[in-house]
Amino acid sequence: MYALVDCNNFFVSCERTLDPSLEGKPVVVLSNNDGCVVSRSKEAKDLGIPMAAPAFKYKELFKQHDVKSFSAKFELYNYKSQRVIDISRSYVVDYEVYSIDELFLDLSGFKYVDIHDYCLKIKDDIKNQENIPVSIGIAPTKTLCKVANRIVKEFPDQFGGVYILNP
Repeated sequence: MYALVDCNNFFVSCERTLDPSLEGKPVVVLSNNDGCVVSRSKEAKDLGIPMAAPAFKYKELFKQHDVKSFSAKFELYNYKSQRVIDISRSYVVDYEVYSIDELFLDLSGFKYVDIHDYCLKIKDDIKNQENIPVSIGIAPTKTLCKVANRIVKEFPDQFGGVYILNP
């Protein structure tokens, strides 16, 4: 089995670690030169702000709904990514970084461990130590982990951030 640890709205989540008052508010992070939206909070998504939206086209919506926008801070995001990786990899022997906000954990050999509870602990440790929310999809292949992760993100309250897809 594998687990995909995927940071939720990663750049926005990193911004919220610097300013907790942003929690529950619509927030976007903009690309280089503040051109396009590259990360959105759930609240911003609910306002209909699409990924890669040109910021100038949404200026009035941002003002109307008090959407907080930030220039990308890639050094912060790289630092937070490394912290999430360090915490996650401390639970396994083998792992693979997939992107700045995703990594696969190899759970083979975990025959006598409740994988769901184990991954809940990983999720909780990341949240407690770095204040970065993550979703974890678990499955027998990395491709199915992506599917499991999509399911857990679609229904976060139902699965508590961790979902096992075991066909």
